[in-house]
Amino acid sequence: MAYWLVKSEPNTYSFEDLQRDGRTVWDGVRNNAAALHLKTMKVGDEVLFYHSQEGLAVVGVAKVSKEAFPDASDPSGRFVAVELEPVRPLARPLTLAEMKAEPALSDMVMLRQSRLSVSPVKPGEWAAIQKMAG
Repeated sequence: MAYWLVKSEPNTYSFEDLQRDGRTVWDGVRNNAAALHLKTMKVGDEVLFYHSQEGLAVVGVAKVSKEAFPDASDPSGRFVAVELEPVRPLARPLTLAEMKAEPALSDMVMLRQSRLSVSPVKPGEWAAIQKMAG
């Protein structure tokens, strides 16, 4: 199993929306590096759900329920989407400031390439985030 982090502006689509909907198509990703990460995701991979712009915190865990398929929102046919479903909210949101202050997360892709909307998370980083979030 691999671990990932996806970012969403909560006023556009929040973790609470995902919980209400039960699943969602994660589409609209147009950054090439982020799109490559979507293509790598496998069913069952776990995903940290990060609220960007507002909140700036990891708030929940989702999982990949359908691997990469053509993104219907992309008329060029170049990009893919995946399907995500909720697993659980974190016991408490883990803020960006807390993540930046944690030495175990210093090499985390999301912290080094902050513009990526989809990024991998190493197992040690995943464990540190789970511990920090209770």
